[in-house]
Amino acid sequence: MLNTIISGNDTTQPPVLLVHGLFGSAKNLGGLARRLEGTRKVISVDMRNHGDSPRDADHSYPALAGDLAEVIAAHGGVVDIAGHSMGGKAAMVLALTRPELVRRLVVLDIAPIAYGHSQQRYVDAMQGLDLAGIKLRSEADRRLAESVDEPGVRAFFLQSLDLKAEPPQWKLNLAVLSDQMALITSWPEGLPKGSFTGPALFLAGGASDYAAPGAAADEIRAYFPQADLRYIPRSGHWLHAEEPKLVADTVAEFLG
Repeated sequence: MLNTIISGNDTTQPPVLLVHGLFGSAKNLGGLARRLEGTRKVISVDMRNHGDSPRDADHSYPALAGDLAEVIAAHGGVVDIAGHSMGGKAAMVLALTRPELVRRLVVLDIAPIAYGHSQQRYVDAMQGLDLAGIKLRSEADRRLAESVDEPGVRAFFLQSLDLKAEPPQWKLNLAVLSDQMALITSWPEGLPKGSFTGPALFLAGGASDYAAPGAAADEIRAYFPQADLRYIPRSGHWLHAEEPKLVADTVAEFLG
């Protein structure tokens, strides 16, 4: 079973399940959780091979969706679900293959398509980081800066560095994420289009190309004909970090 953080209160509505993206953890959608937990029970998960959840050699989307189904079964059998990036793909696969488990679907800046890019360089950077003698996150940041230029990206990765361990270690199964990178950036074949008929909100960054108008948007509407696809101007892939209030308010309103 996945590691979870539970917040908020049980109500007559289903819980809200929050699903982070690649290299993340249950805390990544914390702003959204705080916005929702006043009126809903919120379940934030560490996906497999991330955080404190189990390690497994299979990081395919059917496997990730199966993990989410287990969590849902343990919390009443139906949820509203919101996922970002890799977590959004896992949420879509769950909704398409087990639609009875999902009441409402929210997907943040990802489409049901295979992407041509890879995040392998970031895996290589984390695997190549010399962790010997590191006591402070600032020192880890200084060393990681030799291979990762973007300060925000480094800060995000370093949230998953356990400095209390001796020696420090990543709370990411980097070996498996590297091995399965082609699956993570792809999209499973043969999934039933239109099988999830509940409400679906797709929020995308206006400055991101992950769910841009054109082929990506067309595939969203092919799999989810009922999709409400909205773009947040000037926001990139990490829209929930760049526009936290707008994203949280929009999702909260959609989930009712």
